[in-house]
Amino acid sequence: QVQVVESGGGLVQAGGSLRLSCAASGSIFSIYAMGWYRQAPGKQRELVATSTSGGSTNYADSVKGRFTISRDDAKKTVYLQMNSLKPEDTAVYYCTADLKVSRIWPSNTYWGQGTQVTVSS
Repeated sequence: QVQVVESGGGLVQAGGSLRLSCAASGSIFSIYAMGWYRQAPGKQRELVATSTSGGSTNYADSVKGRFTISRDDAKKTVYLQMNSLKPEDTAVYYCTADLKVSRIWPSNTYWGQGTQVTVSS
């Protein structure tokens, strides 16, 4: 089975930094992309950043220039470095992995459990 395990959430003051980590484990044939979503109270879930197997990255306008997504293919791990944090960044952050467990089986999207990030003013 596949597991997506997150770490790094917590409480930080405005202007500070946090680094989130997410590792996919289990029987994995190929990973197409990994990324991060977030959902704040009273708001829709939104895409924060993605990283594809081809090396492309994508960011939400609200975090561009402050957040950086990176990937370690050998460890099947994705990171989200969050700098210059604002209270508006407070949300539950979810890690996703788009992957196949075999060559012939369909691909699927796996989600982490979510980790709370709280930015105080």
